[in-house]
Order: sequence, then structure tokens, then C-alpha cells
Amino acid sequence: MDKPCCKFVALATLLLFAIVSILLLTVHIDEMKEPPEYMYGIVLDAGSSHTAMYIYRWPADKLNGTGVVTQHSECHVKGGGISSYAGQPGAAGRSLEVCLKQAMRDIPLDRHRRTPVYLGATAGMRLLDISRPDKSGQILLEVGQKIKSFPFSFRGAVILSGREEGAYGWVTVNYLLENFIKYGYVGRWLNSGKETVGALDLGGASTQITFETPETIEDKKNQMNLRLYGHEYSLYTHSYLCYGKEEALRRILAYLVKSQDNSSIVYHPCYPSDFTDVFQLDKVFDSPCTSSWRPKPYNPHAWITIKGTGDYQRCLDNTSEIFSFNRCTFSKCSFNEVFQPNIRGSFVAFSAYFFTHNFLQRSTGINIKTSDQLQEAVLAVCNMTIEEMNRKAPDMQRYLKDYCAVAVYIQVLMLRGYRFDEHSFQNVAFQKRAGEASVGWALGYILSVSSLLPEEPIEVRKGLHRGAWIGLLFLLAILFTATLCYTALLVLQKKRNNGGVS
Repeated sequence: MDKPCCKFVALATLLLFAIVSILLLTVHIDEMKEPPEYMYGIVLDAGSSHTAMYIYRWPADKLNGTGVVTQHSECHVKGGGISSYAGQPGAAGRSLEVCLKQAMRDIPLDRHRRTPVYLGATAGMRLLDISRPDKSGQILLEVGQKIKSFPFSFRGAVILSGREEGAYGWVTVNYLLENFIKYGYVGRWLNSGKETVGALDLGGASTQITFETPETIEDKKNQMNLRLYGHEYSLYTHSYLCYGKEEALRRILAYLVKSQDNSSIVYHPCYPSDFTDVFQLDKVFDSPCTSSWRPKPYNPHAWITIKGTGDYQRCLDNTSEIFSFNRCTFSKCSFNEVFQPNIRGSFVAFSAYFFTHNFLQRSTGINIKTSDQLQEAVLAVCNMTIEEMNRKAPDMQRYLKDYCAVAVYIQVLMLRGYRFDEHSFQNVAFQKRAGEASVGWALGYILSVSSLLPEEPIEVRKGLHRGAWIGLLFLLAILFTATLCYTALLVLQKKRNNGGVS
């Protein structure tokens, strides 16, 4: 190839480079918003009987100031609730280690430092805070120090009020049922326009009822206002401390000990007729919920024998004694002089409600839809022996002795306490999960606090139209091919020149 030809090819190549560069500068491009990364949050639900860890995530851009949150994973801490470690230095914190290590695996490494961790303690710690505030404070300090030793953003360990626990449980239920927002066919989240449902939560040491009502809430301590997804919600909510499942059982037993003159043998109508047990008095009376019923003189280490009689009617009568239905200083009350408006709309009952309802249906074969069917199933269970229960539910042996007592307690609480009737009871759904998430207060809590978390900016990238992109690829291909050909010609020419010299 002669030198003029080579110069021509070089000039053509440079010209083509210039054309491509100009095209890149002048061609129309679109700005495309890159989807944001996920943000993560951890909530430790420190209940009275155990602690559960829930990991949630949501896109960094948010809807009307509140994150669209989904449950990412969960972990259940082995052992009792953190309040059970009172007097055992460091034990409450150590109990959380396994689940916190799981969180490190479940959350992307680059998100660890940005992930907030909240620990909320409920009624078990509320009771400990009443009886031994020094020990409750020490436990919160210890679990906080343990969480801080992990690479997350610790936001505090607190004891939730009953109002907060009830309200956040209500938020969880309605969020999971898409009563706030739903994913529409247009490919984005929309306000659902649906009615909210009430929430019934039965924990170990307290029970909560929460629902929207058009009635005036006469006791302002039972009112709570929330703003979610651009809407305001005014709620009635009340938490009954000492009326969770475990404390209610303790109160029933304490009443029986007192009413039977504190004898060494107590006959329990709510326990199966073939059940016998022995226990020390501190198991019953070393709780703020039962301390007023302590026998005099009181020896916490004294032993007492309990014998079941399996008598439904006497169980119902004795269980009713732990409630007070006689006095009300408002226009209407539930029990214990607590104001409550009329029950309205549908409800979701979870926690111990679900497990008890599930056992009643499983052991009796009765599909419980009405209050009459509830009573029928409770009566059938209370007439069973431990042996019969074992045959029907061998995997639940640990809990069998309490099912009659708990079922009767729920019957009194719902029908006499909250005043569910034959019609409104049919609007109660007993659930453990909704969708892919567990029902409880933790999801509602992270939904509410997510509006306080910093929002990440959405990255903007430049994007070409499809036709322009194809055209540029074609020109670049020609340029690349021409460059290769030119290089090959130069190599061949050099070889020929070298051959001619030799």
C-alpha cells in the first residue's frame, strides 16, 4: 500500500471517530431513574414469654412518607422473655446472640451500618418495671450493650406502653390485609379505599383491643392518632395488664387458693379430671398481678397440691371472678371500669387467640364460626381427660392441661368483657400470619418509625432510544472493522518491505 493510500485511510478513520463523537453529543437521550436499593430494619419483640426478631425491608423511596415494608426473615430466641433473666447478669443480652448473628447473614454486608435496630419490650417488662424497676433498667442496659456490639445502628431498647402495643398491632393487621394501600393493576401502589379491621392481641402478660370507631372516646387515655400513607386514623385502644394468657391463669389459680381457704390441696375445675400437680406458692403469688391475694402468713416456698376436676360450669364461674363487671363511670364499659365503645366491623384475633382457637377446632372437629359453637367446643375440651387430649394432639403435650382454662378465659373475655354477640363474633378471624408476615406489633412499629428514617436520593442515569443505540453500535462496528483492516494492511506492508530488503 502506498503512502497516500495509508494517509487516506488514517484520515477516514479520524473522520469517522469525529462523526461518532458528534453523534454521541447530539443524539436525544432520556433520563432514567434507577430503582433505589432496599433499606432494612430490625425489630426485637421482647415479649413476656419469649423474644422474636423480625427483619423488614423497604425501597429507599417511600410512599406518602411511609415505607412500603415487607418481612424479610425472622428468628425466635430460645428461652424465656428477657424479663425472666432478672437477677442473672448478662443472660438477657446473651440470649439474643444467635438471632443477631442470623441478621448479619440475612442483611447485605454493605447495609449493616445503615440498618436500624429497635428492641421493644412489652407486658413482661412492664410488670417487672412495676415490681423491680432496678432490674428492668439493668436488663434494658444489658440488651442494649449486646446489640451495640453488632455492626448495626442501634436505636434504643424501650418498654412499650400498652397503647403503643395495641395500636401497632392494629397497624400490622391492616397493612397485611392491604387496607391502607394495595398494588394496583397499573403497576403502582394505590390507596385501597377499604375499611380497616380491629385487632385482638392476647399475649402472656397483657391483652389488647384496638379498632376505629365513629363514637366519641370518653376516656382520652384510650385514644391514639396515627398518620400512615397520607391518611389520619383515630383509634380506640386499651391494654389490660395482668390479663394476658399466663397472668390470667395465675390469677385464676390465686383466686382458687384464696377461695378454698389456702388449704394444701386445691381443686381446679378448669384442669382435666385426671391431672395432678404440685408447686410452690411463689409460682402463683410472686407477681404484681396476684400479690394482693397472697395468703397470710405467706411462705413462698410452701408446697401445694392441685387436682383437676374437669367441671366446665364451675370453671366458667371461677374465671368470671377475676373480672369486675359491676361498676362503670362512663356511658359504657368493658370490665374493670374501662370505657369501651360498641364493637364495630371485622376483627383479627392473633397470638394466643389463634393457638387456642386452632386447638379447639383440631381437638373437637367443630368449625367455630359463632359464639354458640365456641361454647360448644370449649365445653367439649373441658370434659376431656389429659389422655384424650394426648390422643388428639400428641405434639402439644406441654400445653394440654391449660387449654380448658384458657378457652374459658377467652370465652368470658370476648363475650362478656368486650361484648361480642352472636352477630359480631362471626366477624372475627383467628390468624397467625397474613401473607408472608407474622401478625403482631413489630411490623406496625417499623411502618410507623420508617417515616423517621432518612430517605436516600434516587440515582439518575442517561439512556438512549433503542434506534439510536443500534445506530451507534453499527457505526462503532464499522469503525472497529476499518481499524483492524488498516492495522492488518500496515503489518503486511511491513513484512513485504522487510522481505524486499533481504
